[in-house]
Amino acid sequence: MFGDSRVLSPLKMYPFLSAEWRKLFIKLVWQYKWIYLFMVAPALSLVILFRYLPMPGIMLSFETFKPSFGKSGLYSFLFSSDWVGLKHFQRMFVEPDFWRAFGNTIIISIMKLAIGFPFPIVLSLMINEVRVKGYKRVMQTVYTFPHFLSWVVVAGIALNFFGDSGVVKKVSVLFRPELANSWNFLYNAHIFRGFLVALDIWKEAGWGTILYLAAIAGVDQSLYEAAIMDGCGRLKRVWYITLPSIAGMIIILFILNIGGIMNANFDQVFNLYNAPVFSVGDVIDTYIYRLSFQSTTVMDFGFSTAVGSLKTIINFALLIFANAAARKMGYDGIM
Repeated sequence: MFGDSRVLSPLKMYPFLSAEWRKLFIKLVWQYKWIYLFMVAPALSLVILFRYLPMPGIMLSFETFKPSFGKSGLYSFLFSSDWVGLKHFQRMFVEPDFWRAFGNTIIISIMKLAIGFPFPIVLSLMINEVRVKGYKRVMQTVYTFPHFLSWVVVAGIALNFFGDSGVVKKVSVLFRPELANSWNFLYNAHIFRGFLVALDIWKEAGWGTILYLAAIAGVDQSLYEAAIMDGCGRLKRVWYITLPSIAGMIIILFILNIGGIMNANFDQVFNLYNAPVFSVGDVIDTYIYRLSFQSTTVMDFGFSTAVGSLKTIINFALLIFANAAARKMGYDGIM
């Protein structure tokens, strides 16, 4: 491998890390502060509206919810119910359905993290090695397009391909006629979780390559030139230059994925699961949905809010732990 003398310093590779550049950047931002404020106002408004304003609703985790809209408005809505303390959390830990949903969420999320997270990285490295620019752009478009399909549409596509009258069954029956009466691909509990992971990779892997390809584009080309002069092949250049150069981006995205491990993608599961796979497909989000909107008894929004609150607490704790571990390893992390 090429010597250390040929490796550029971080300031030469990334000039924006210098103190002079940061001072100039802050000066320009302050000079055009109203323009920047106008640009970020719509996104900031959405974050405040959907992320911060609903936060007082966490109070329902400690109440037996009774809808009431008095003269005091929101105060009456949140505080007119009976205070029950940690009763909902105590009930949660003795509910068999909760533990089933909790276990399914962990298993599905870990499977997606272990299999789905590295996939965009590998795909980015493969796309980056394509030298024909036209073909490279076509491949990026093809891989990215499924991201813009909603899970309702993707579920319909999956049904048309893998359902009882789908094309996959018809082709399979040509080779194995006995499958005609025993086809249950979408209703097989043994493969449902793997099917969720594979479908998630098909839909989101191309979109995930965007950040990695942008990071790869910022790698100093002189490093590759020096490696070629030292006789490094393509795989060694990827291993010793490309991957270390985008390691910071990989760590940040990995931390964010760890922080969302209790989110098993409600849209995907809700549109694909069914009664035969309920035991392996019911996750925390679908459990909350059923408690809130499909309960055959009195709907207790306090209990479902408590379940959602616990999920958020676990995600936050995992985010802090993953960030601390990354900083311990010498990376910047996200905080």
